[in-house]
Amino acid sequence: MAGPGSARRTSRGASALLTAALLYAALGDTVRSEQQIPLSVVKLWASAFGGEIKSIAAKYSGSQLLQKKYKEYEKDVTIEEIDGLQLVKKLAKNMEEMFHKKSEAVRRLVEAAEEAHLKHEFDADLQYEYFNAVLINERDKDGNFLELGKEFILAPNDHFNNLPVNISLSDVQVPTNMYNKDPAIVNGVYWSESLNKVFVDNFDRDPSLIWQYFGSAKGFFRQYPGIKWEPDENGVIAFDCRNRKWYIQAATSPKDVVILVDVSGSMKGLRLTIAKQTVSSILDTLGDDDFFNIIAYNEELHYVEPCLNGTLVQADRTNKEHFREHLDKLFAKGIGMLDIALNEAFNILSDFNHTGQGSICSQAIMLITDGAVDTYDTIFAKYNWPDRKVRIFTYLIGREAAFADNLKWMACANKGFFTQISTLADVQENVMEYLHVLSRPKVIDQEHDVVWTEAYIDSTLADDQGLVLMTTVAMPVFSKQNETRSKGILLGVVGTDVPVKELLKTIPKYKLGIHGYAFAITNNGYILTHPELRPLYEEGKKRRKPNYSSVDLSEVEWEDRDDVLRNAMVNRKTGKFSMEVKKTVDKGKRVLVMTNDYYYTDIKGTPFSLGVALSRGHGKYFFRGNVTIEEGLHDLEHPDVSLADEWSYCNTDLHPEHRHLSQLEAIKLYLKGKEPLLQCDKELIQEVLFDAVVSAPIEAYWTSLALNKSENSDKGVEVAFLGTRTGLSRTNLFVGAEQLTNQDFLKAGDKENIFNADHFPLWYRRAAEQIPGSFVYSIPFSTGTVNKSNVVTASTSIQLLDERKSPVVAAVGIQMKLEFFQRKFWTASRQCASLDGKCSISCDDETVNCYLIDNNGFILVSEDYMQTGDFFGEIEGAVMNKLLSMGSFKRITLYDYQAMCRANKESSDGARGLLDPYNAFLSAVKWIMTELVLFLVEFNLCSWWHSDLTATAQKLKQTMEPCDTEYPAFVSERTIKETTGNIACEDCSKSFVIQQIPSSNLFMVVVDSSCLCESVAPITMAPIEIRYNESLKCERLKAQKIRRRPESCHGFHPEENARECGGVPSLQASVALLLLPLLLLLFSR
Repeated sequence: MAGPGSARRTSRGASALLTAALLYAALGDTVRSEQQIPLSVVKLWASAFGGEIKSIAAKYSGSQLLQKKYKEYEKDVTIEEIDGLQLVKKLAKNMEEMFHKKSEAVRRLVEAAEEAHLKHEFDADLQYEYFNAVLINERDKDGNFLELGKEFILAPNDHFNNLPVNISLSDVQVPTNMYNKDPAIVNGVYWSESLNKVFVDNFDRDPSLIWQYFGSAKGFFRQYPGIKWEPDENGVIAFDCRNRKWYIQAATSPKDVVILVDVSGSMKGLRLTIAKQTVSSILDTLGDDDFFNIIAYNEELHYVEPCLNGTLVQADRTNKEHFREHLDKLFAKGIGMLDIALNEAFNILSDFNHTGQGSICSQAIMLITDGAVDTYDTIFAKYNWPDRKVRIFTYLIGREAAFADNLKWMACANKGFFTQISTLADVQENVMEYLHVLSRPKVIDQEHDVVWTEAYIDSTLADDQGLVLMTTVAMPVFSKQNETRSKGILLGVVGTDVPVKELLKTIPKYKLGIHGYAFAITNNGYILTHPELRPLYEEGKKRRKPNYSSVDLSEVEWEDRDDVLRNAMVNRKTGKFSMEVKKTVDKGKRVLVMTNDYYYTDIKGTPFSLGVALSRGHGKYFFRGNVTIEEGLHDLEHPDVSLADEWSYCNTDLHPEHRHLSQLEAIKLYLKGKEPLLQCDKELIQEVLFDAVVSAPIEAYWTSLALNKSENSDKGVEVAFLGTRTGLSRTNLFVGAEQLTNQDFLKAGDKENIFNADHFPLWYRRAAEQIPGSFVYSIPFSTGTVNKSNVVTASTSIQLLDERKSPVVAAVGIQMKLEFFQRKFWTASRQCASLDGKCSISCDDETVNCYLIDNNGFILVSEDYMQTGDFFGEIEGAVMNKLLSMGSFKRITLYDYQAMCRANKESSDGARGLLDPYNAFLSAVKWIMTELVLFLVEFNLCSWWHSDLTATAQKLKQTMEPCDTEYPAFVSERTIKETTGNIACEDCSKSFVIQQIPSSNLFMVVVDSSCLCESVAPITMAPIEIRYNESLKCERLKAQKIRRRPESCHGFHPEENARECGGVPSLQASVALLLLPLLLLLFSR
């Protein structure tokens, strides 16, 4: 709706121009005098509007009735101060029990797998038809089932987000680059079939289990329940379980690694490409408990990141990606001086180990080269013998075997492994070999360490919000056959996934208060769960942030600049910490400033620590009411009642027959004694019954208002709603559902405005911080680029006692049409106190602009409707700047360390990934052809064949990348009710009046529009990227936050058989046979 000024301007255009001309002639070049806006008139308007809008809000919300009803029960309730330390200990104990159940399920799988393998004898000729997860239910053109693709019954299951699964059997996925009927795979699949019985038994014991699986060291992946796997658009399934964090963590101990890359002249072309991909694959196998550095060498040493000369860095995702970017800058020239590189690598590992940083466990040097002219035994004798604490893994790049003996000797003499990599397709399988070597000591020790991963997104079980955060518990599986003991053979890793929302179900949100929350972090300080964790960006597209799984606690609790809270939790301490915090709400546009008390302790049996944040004041108190079950049940039957579905009133996951129940249905069955197997929170249910009884009269009140046709005749008020501290909600529509202006309000998708596992509704949280008895008004922000809304929400809190220590027991509110709300404002702004009815000033006047803004500076009413929802400082920068300098509003600086910013990156026309099938294939063709035409080297054809495939025209490509941003929020000063001001501009003086609207969070602002004051820039809330100079970037790379190492370490074992250290693969086909199809393809293009 346009304000009154939009229509009046046309009719008065001519007279306005004439007046302006006369005024200009009278003043000449002198400065115009400011227009005086009478404060008394603005105060009258504010009072009139405030009185009417509060009357409407109070009447339709029923706030006074609800406050009266709670007062009637005041003498029958008891108020308790929450003991945060006891609360966090109790929650940690609950989580410990839940995690223990999951790890016991995994332990049963380990025992079954090891027993099955012990009884199995390898049969190279074994024929076995198993259920291949890609081929199941697939038929050929004649309608017959494909080989390994027999009929596999799948049925939708609500526990698995209605995915078609088979809860009686598992099936097997084999990576695309592996042969389905390889004898090693067939034998492994055969003996692991015995896990089916344990999978089913585990699921029967604990129906809350999600996926259970066995990842084989041979590469296949057995998953329960069985599910069909679909290839990507290229017909490929790239998933290899051995490359997953849960597998690597369970199979090996933490490690410090130095990667040496040969960049001498002989490494040009495809060899350097393979070498880079080998480095990248090694980085994939490193996790957050590992440390590394990469050094390229020829005649000199070249640290891939010069800033990190002589040290190691944590192998978190950010650091690994940083090094990957630098790998592209490597080029081959000169002579390879491996002795210099080895000396440097040994010194780094020794020096870093003495600092007490790093893994303090396994150490390794990864050597990637096309040859070595010596065995360098003097260097190994100096640094590594006789203990051989540093393992040497050697990767021979290329097809020649001339230098293989030297490289193999180095690996075998230093408890490592040698492998040869001839093509890009060989890289991943050959890199994996080193993991099996590092797993030997653990296998020989027979130590089944339980490992837990950081949080990650399971896209298979994506919910309506597009994500399901998981953590995995995993354990290694060992060969127990006596003849293989010294070889330390790892059979694989078993695991199960635990949805993070299961952790949240153990947390009684009603005891944490309105702003309280629980959170958990890993031993590295990374967030497992926290309400401020935002793993996705570009709402609607639901894209994952690259670094979502390694967000540090200090990046969300950033006010703790000294990491006191973070470090105490990482060190698994129990205690309390307090600080003032600035919590953003409403899509980050508003801020609540409060003091939080944090309580923390460790979760035993896991690498996690748990924290609870309670806001001071009403957030530290809890009250208990008491009514009979009969009374409560009666009032729960009302159709307008609903409960927070993400809260755990009753555990409906324990038994499959309960999974279809809503929380409200489960409570009713529990109270009626019809479901004795239901486990429910008795304390919470008692308080739900109390709230149901106390709030029941409001239903009849709302109904009477709706039936009175004379009331709300213009249907300006559309919805009334209430919520209580127990997650109970009631709603009433004053218009038909199809007539609602905001169809999404209070629906399941409207996460901000309903009770969920993380927080209370936005209107509840904001009302709780408003002065009791007053309403908070706001316009909902849309998720789109244009923040326009057609409704206004008003809410107020209900307190039990008239003091700060009283808990906020409920909040009520209404939603009304914006047009209705604005009409009330314009009507009030036309009032005046003069007896003759002639007002000295009016919002209809051409010379003033009238606004209604909220306590965060957002416009609810303006003469220009398009300004609705905008920040006032963007429209009236000079006035907002003055309000800030006068103290009427204050600026609060906020930081977002999970932001995504646009960045320009160089991209070539020929930019193809190293693993793109055609690109890899063409690279292989060129390399083989080059080997055959070396005799033409004098014609310099070699340089053409070895040309860098990506060295084409460079152009800039815009991408979204993680970044840090700084942005402002604004809050009004509560003690300032009214202010007048004058702003000296270039050639005029601009006056304004700001007046608080009584009993609200609103302000009327009347501004002199005749003085534009264009010299003052608008004030924007747009975030600004924090850019770090090279020196600071280097410091940030070097800075290592406190972390806690895993408690177990299996770096060496005296019985380890180091003779199993690799070999040179033989060529399986003649060059002619291999070359013919390649040539045909190359020259047919």
